[in-house]
Amino acid sequence: MSESFDKQKMMETLVDPDVSSILAELEGGEKDSIYLIDKLQLSIDQIKDRLSYVIENKFVMVTQNNGKEIFNVDLIKLNKIMESDDNFKNVVDGLTELDQFLN
Repeated sequence: MSESFDKQKMMETLVDPDVSSILAELEGGEKDSIYLIDKLQLSIDQIKDRLSYVIENKFVMVTQNNGKEIFNVDLIKLNKIMESDDNFKNVVDGLTELDQFLN
C-alpha cells in the first residue's frame, strides 16, 4: 500500500473517539448522513470535520445519492494500516505480556 499520508496523523485520527464511533457504524456497510446524524448525535459538519483526514486519504468515501451524502469505509485499506502499524503491534504485545503476567 502506498502511504502518501502522515502515518502518525492517521493513527491519531483513527483513535479519536468520534472517528472510531463513525467508523464502527460504517463497518457494517455504507450509511447515509441522516442515519449518522441521528445515531451519533453529531451534525453533518461535525462528522465531515472529524473524518476530513480519512476522507482526504480515501479511507472513507462520500458520495451523493438523491440529495443525501453516503459514507462508505474502505475496510481493506483501514485493516491494512491497523495490521501494519507498529504502534498497534506494540499495544498488542504489551497486552499479551500483561495477560501472561496476570495469569
